[in-house]
Amino acid sequence: MHVPDGFIDAPISAATAVVAAGAIAVSLRGARRELDERTAPLAGLVAAFIFAVQMLNFPVAAGTSGHLLGGALAAILVGPYTGVLCVSVVLLMQGILFADGGLTALGVNITDMAITTTVVAYAVFRGLVKVLPRTRRSVTAASFTAALLSVPAAALVFTLLYSLGGTTDVSLSKVATAMIGVHVLIGIGEAAITALTVGAVIAVRPDLVYGARGLEQRLKLRVNGELVDAAPQLAPVHTSHRKVWLTGLAASLLLAGFVSFYASSNPDGLEKVAADHGIDRKAKEHASADSPLADYGVRDVEDTRLSGGLAGVIGVGVTVVAGTGVFWAVRKRRNTSQVA
Repeated sequence: MHVPDGFIDAPISAATAVVAAGAIAVSLRGARRELDERTAPLAGLVAAFIFAVQMLNFPVAAGTSGHLLGGALAAILVGPYTGVLCVSVVLLMQGILFADGGLTALGVNITDMAITTTVVAYAVFRGLVKVLPRTRRSVTAASFTAALLSVPAAALVFTLLYSLGGTTDVSLSKVATAMIGVHVLIGIGEAAITALTVGAVIAVRPDLVYGARGLEQRLKLRVNGELVDAAPQLAPVHTSHRKVWLTGLAASLLLAGFVSFYASSNPDGLEKVAADHGIDRKAKEHASADSPLADYGVRDVEDTRLSGGLAGVIGVGVTVVAGTGVFWAVRKRRNTSQVA
């Protein structure tokens, strides 16, 4: 759902840039409370994993594909404020290095793909875990539902932005119907990826999942006819934090460097709707179209598989370094503030 330059006019693009900048500023402050010495490097890895999985377009309908947006996954794994930052880092790397998503539309993309998906997903997730049984399965189920709903919510926000600043005269009712319809299907894929990933992390290190914190329930024992709390017994941690990080990085490199070659080549939901309804008539060439990594390929590398794989590996590496640097800086700022 990366919006290119030329879809949205300058005033609305500028307004969303202000919204995005404000949300990032708020998220930087909020992330200080969410991040600690364990989750700061994990947040950088989450950004890299989202980058990798976004390269894996999956077919959803005839001639249409979809890909992970990642807001729900990031919010549940590392927290909503950190989640906004994770997706924003990914969008920034994609826009600058890979010519994916317009640079003048960066505010639109952050507002739509980072802020909307994260806020909607985490609100739904928190509402569900409050009413569901306090178990790991409930966290996974809530993750599925939250991710599913976050994608059509982003499609709706795009439609609203287009109604305010669209550069072509098209039927908004038809655009809304097409956008929400196809993104409900994409949301199913998003939900499956999110639930599987959250479930996998919970299985080995539930303490690293932000959305699962505080869900443990003390065992009740009957003593002299009264129920009392048993002494808390924490399950032993068999998988080290470092091993989780290395496994996640290896998975990201494998997905971006190898599996991405088999991704669907069909246009994604927004591209398909834009082509069908004329939204793309005033689309502009990307400012980074001459980037050596544009379109997720390495310039002058003729082998398509090798070119795409190298671009994916480079993207994962740059994103994990940039993301980890940002989150360590945020974490360090928190420590400095506490000392002061």
